[in-house]
Amino acid sequence: MGSAVVRSERLSGVHLRPVLASLPAYVPGRSVPGSVKLASNESPYPPLPHVLTRIAEAAANMNRYPDNGSAQLTATLAAHYGVDPGRVAVGCGSVSLCTQLVQAVADADDEVIYAWRSFEAYPIIAAVSGASSIQVPLRDYVHDLDAMAERITGKTRLIFVCNPNNPTGTAVTRDALLRFLSRVPEDVVVALDEAYREYVTDPEVVDGLTLLDAHPNLIVLRTFSKAYGLAGLRVGYAISSDPALATALRQTQVPFAVSSLAQAAAIASLEPEAERQLLDRVAGTVTERGRVQAELAAMGYPIPPSQSNFVWFDLGEQSTTWAAGCEERGVIVRAFAGHGVRVTISSPEENDRFLAAARALR
Repeated sequence: MGSAVVRSERLSGVHLRPVLASLPAYVPGRSVPGSVKLASNESPYPPLPHVLTRIAEAAANMNRYPDNGSAQLTATLAAHYGVDPGRVAVGCGSVSLCTQLVQAVADADDEVIYAWRSFEAYPIIAAVSGASSIQVPLRDYVHDLDAMAERITGKTRLIFVCNPNNPTGTAVTRDALLRFLSRVPEDVVVALDEAYREYVTDPEVVDGLTLLDAHPNLIVLRTFSKAYGLAGLRVGYAISSDPALATALRQTQVPFAVSSLAQAAAIASLEPEAERQLLDRVAGTVTERGRVQAELAAMGYPIPPSQSNFVWFDLGEQSTTWAAGCEERGVIVRAFAGHGVRVTISSPEENDRFLAAARALR
């Protein structure tokens, strides 16, 4: 007991980086027994049966380390999208790839630009890497790309464009994005974070992969966590125009970051049969998104049009109170204090429970 006390006293004086004192904490969606969880933008559907079979097969070899380079998954992604494998990097979810990208391009006091409010991990990973965050306010819930271009300086190294944007669900159009890319210097990396790309139905919202050949400083980030229903396995990928960016992501990755289970599940998810089933599931979510948005509009809620699997409520200072009201009615949503509330589109039954709560709180 005495030695333990001494050790505790010694550790109390350990030196920690000053940035930790002001580092914002990532707040995950909560799960409450007996309640519907609509706080994390998860798919309401489990992995497809043949994907589960592959996961079980991979589990039999868990005594071995996974392939550090995710070679088979990399090759599968390259073939799927018709690109050279050297332009593909696999990571432990797209947020891990965001972190690796900041580490690869930004030194201390360099700048990372992103919209705000946007994905809450951006300020965290920028601060941990020592880079300065340049937050540019949204305009009508959408990235103000003109204002973001005007904030570029000689210290700018990376710009995140979350499209569709989390948490507002809005998306920038092809024309707006092309104008923006034309204003970004060639030595500044633009990361198009397309974690929710599968849910986009607006033809004016461009697929970032179609822009890579014309923009060497562009990199597209995607994930298997959302539409593919593999959130618990943590696997994402990046495709870049310049192979040097993909190489940099591999250099900054923690060894063996992507498990064998995740690699096997992702490969299975890209097979033609799985792709067809995925499209059916996404179509169901998109249909529910339209129904939920229409019913909320009829209730008088001003909901921005969403291109993702969630909707955004601009409730300002009432956000936490409104979210608490949902929880009292058995529905867990994600409140951003002082800003708004994000609600995941789920199954028809769970969406009905949420709509009943929203109606009661109106």
